[in-house]
Amino acid sequence: MVKLFFVAAVVTASTTQAFLPVPTKVTTTAATPFATTAATTSGRRLSSSSPSLLEDSSTTRLLAVSTIVDIDERAPRDLPTMSDWASTYGVQRVGGFQLTSNDGMDIYAVTTENIPANSPVLYVPSQMILSSNRAAQEFGRMHDVDSLLESLEVTDQIRYFYLMVKILVEYEKGQDSPWYPWLNSLPRFYTNGASMTSVCYECLPPFVRSITLKERTNLLCLDVKKVPFLSDQTKRNKDLIKWAFQVVYTRAFEAQDGSGDLRIVPLADYFNHGTETEVALMYDGEGNCYAQTTRDVPAGSPLRMSYGDPTNPSFLFARYGFVDETSPAIFCKITIPHVTKELEDMGYSHNRMLFYKENGDVSEEVWDVLLYRLLGDVDVSQQRQFYTAHMNGDSQTKQAMHQQYWGQTSQKMLDHIDDFLAQLTVLAQKSSGKTSNEHPRLPLITKHNEIVKDTFLKVKARYFSS
Repeated sequence: MVKLFFVAAVVTASTTQAFLPVPTKVTTTAATPFATTAATTSGRRLSSSSPSLLEDSSTTRLLAVSTIVDIDERAPRDLPTMSDWASTYGVQRVGGFQLTSNDGMDIYAVTTENIPANSPVLYVPSQMILSSNRAAQEFGRMHDVDSLLESLEVTDQIRYFYLMVKILVEYEKGQDSPWYPWLNSLPRFYTNGASMTSVCYECLPPFVRSITLKERTNLLCLDVKKVPFLSDQTKRNKDLIKWAFQVVYTRAFEAQDGSGDLRIVPLADYFNHGTETEVALMYDGEGNCYAQTTRDVPAGSPLRMSYGDPTNPSFLFARYGFVDETSPAIFCKITIPHVTKELEDMGYSHNRMLFYKENGDVSEEVWDVLLYRLLGDVDVSQQRQFYTAHMNGDSQTKQAMHQQYWGQTSQKMLDHIDDFLAQLTVLAQKSSGKTSNEHPRLPLITKHNEIVKDTFLKVKARYFSS
């Protein structure tokens, strides 16, 4: 195993606090270990200034520095300045770490060099990281807001709220914010649930529509009107509030240290999602962030982390606004209004009731739930027997009952597939004739629906081909 070893840059500041309230500019000298060795691990050098593909290209710089972040959806992003800023304030990158893009919109981290497993990839000092816990300490608890979110039964959104307020406060500072270069590098255009229009929602299947609308509801719940230190201009700017919401919801992840803290780590927030990950984030006792490879990573590979359960791509679509083509399966779209404990015991869950994309396989939980519900309609005593066999691990009894009722359960499955395919046809007709210029999120929705359609057709071909 390669030992993880980073040497932090020397921090020069007017205070000796261990945790600085804002990023403090670093100065490196010949006597600084980082300046001379840049944390060499097994021959791999961590550099404070790794050039990006965007910087090396012959294209013009993405954006001239302005006094305030332009949040217009068409505004370009200033990646070169952000990269310089990160190096200046102590970020260290492995040689070969670069940012690139295929379309000018999705900008993500890659490596141009081979990196062995368990190697350091990125180091970000604690003072650069935006934290929901720190934001709550900085601003003090806003009890009116906390009480409102508690009354709406969305207490899990409170930490998102404080981090969103932090983004808005730094936005108002313009270039006086230590995070200005990072803010100016962020996306302005989003394709997730909170960004969608009524036309978008109309073109989504019911299950995905419900979870994308939930993202919209989260946005509406986080009302900043009661934040006393935000300007009235900010409070009235719906586009700005939505942008701050999007930044937090798409770039913040909970620290896996038991603190419940949500953190946005500049530069590490350019790791895309992957079912097969190349990197994972961790923190030391002082809150510094480290990214380390989870496996051998060949040159030319993306550097990806996990945003969530890869068997639940609908959540990733609703929250982050992308179709996870690396996901092995999709939820089977069998929605049940009132899910009982018995159904949960049988395996009813969005990440267990699966149709597999590659070959059309159906997870065992789908067949179990279908039979359990069927027996509830035809013979309650048989339903209890089936449930007991399941809970006791009696696979022989379960298999016999599946065979006994196969004709009926398979018909229910076929009816579900045909009904859902018919819904997708109607949705395709709704989106037909609408241009991407007028509805720029529709192409992604169409792509999502086509993947679902293709998977359903594979299931149908596998189990019901004549």
